[in-house]
Amino acid sequence: MNLTNMKKSVTLGGRINLNDFVAVSRFHAELLFSEDYCRRVSENRKVVEQWIAENKVMYGVTTGFGSLCNKVISPEEAGQLQHNIIASHSTSVGEPFTEEQARAVMLMVLQNLGQGYSGVRLELLEKYREFLNKGVTPWAPREGSVGYLSPEAHMARVVEGDGKAYYQGELLDAAEALRRAGIEPLKLASKEGLALVSGTTSVTALAVLALYDMLKAALSADVIGAFSFEACGGQLDAFCEEVMSVRPHPEQGTTAKNLRSILKDSAMLKEAQGEHLQDCLSLRCIPQLHGAAKKTLYDALRTIETEMNACCDNPIIWKSETRSTAISACNPDSSYVGIEMDSACIAATNLAKISERRSNHLIDESLSGYPCFMVKNPGLNSGLMITQYTQAGLLNEMRVLSTSATIDNTPTCCNQEDYVAMGYNAAKKAVTIAERLEYILAMELLDVYETLGFQKSTAPRGSATRTVFDEIAKTVPQMEDDMFLHPHIETLRDLIHSGRLVQLVQGCVGALE
Repeated sequence: MNLTNMKKSVTLGGRINLNDFVAVSRFHAELLFSEDYCRRVSENRKVVEQWIAENKVMYGVTTGFGSLCNKVISPEEAGQLQHNIIASHSTSVGEPFTEEQARAVMLMVLQNLGQGYSGVRLELLEKYREFLNKGVTPWAPREGSVGYLSPEAHMARVVEGDGKAYYQGELLDAAEALRRAGIEPLKLASKEGLALVSGTTSVTALAVLALYDMLKAALSADVIGAFSFEACGGQLDAFCEEVMSVRPHPEQGTTAKNLRSILKDSAMLKEAQGEHLQDCLSLRCIPQLHGAAKKTLYDALRTIETEMNACCDNPIIWKSETRSTAISACNPDSSYVGIEMDSACIAATNLAKISERRSNHLIDESLSGYPCFMVKNPGLNSGLMITQYTQAGLLNEMRVLSTSATIDNTPTCCNQEDYVAMGYNAAKKAVTIAERLEYILAMELLDVYETLGFQKSTAPRGSATRTVFDEIAKTVPQMEDDMFLHPHIETLRDLIHSGRLVQLVQGCVGALE
């Protein structure tokens, strides 16, 4: 899947994918509503208004919430009920969502409620669309969610002109942010406060951002792993089609194919064939470990794209020829996304684990044959010694974060919610793990790039390696003596995060899988 070809506009109304979602949340593509989107939302709202006029009992519309669901609310109090839920549920704390995270949550709210089963006004959804298109970003603390409610409530307050929001990089009172953006506040009507805070919206939004970066990082890991393999004179038979055919996991096979493509014209690697019998596992096992990680990420992708295009609200407003009712159930349960992201965290940590071992192999002169820490005068200079320390520290954090969030259970709401999926923390920690993986891979890329100063052979490296290294050389010098490494690590991490690394290689060898 192409993870770098971003659209300039995205229309909601049909099925969207990971690229569409990131185009809006990260790259600020214009957001549009299709005619079908508008029609189904408006028709569903008419049903709610009709039932309110008929005094029909509907959870969260004419009743209280959670364990207060048996408390009846009069039609005159319906609007106040929706305002109250937003105020009382705004209890998340700590650091706020980043701009792209808040935008992702708003987009997921629009996808959820726009399925046409939530009974909200189109006018309400237009407000979030305006926020996205005009650059108003609600301020919402992100700590303390079990899967919904609190961060979403902070964001929903901005619709009414309450709370805080960013506009053009400045944090303002929400009313002022809306005024500067030319957006009128809107009072919430029946069902709308509940709809804005319900569902797996924040869980799915964070999961999309994390998974998008993990998938890019997994392809980058193939590229960087291939460069390390080449620098160490690895034995290519380990990646041959015969070996892959007798253990036919598709992702293992495509990873090996990627490696063969990247290394196919490396004269340096051809010269090294037969020099030794086999390589260490961090080199020899790239198709197996990377393949297993990719399978887990692809499984998550299928699940998350299903969730992105689903209605995860409660209650749903259902009207058909055979049945018309407000159905109270539990589509806001975040188990699908949470379990997948717990698994994705483990997959990403394994990619980081093998990358750190390849880095260690490169800078250990007894293993790689290159000078200790890739510097000409060790002792006076530390060279790349401490990049591996940093990898070890990041990897330790990733291992801690790879402990499952979804196996936990703390009942809430006077035991009305006696089982809680806890998918939110699974998705939130996946965002952190994706970033840590990019940094660990960046340090491996720095290590292998610095091998250029200690070329073992006069035979040229492969065209993909030369293309990437020529790009890196524009900003990162070959290390003669100790130098300030931090900015170079950030540069290489950006090369990975942006997708530019994979683009450069695909320009040489064709599409990677």
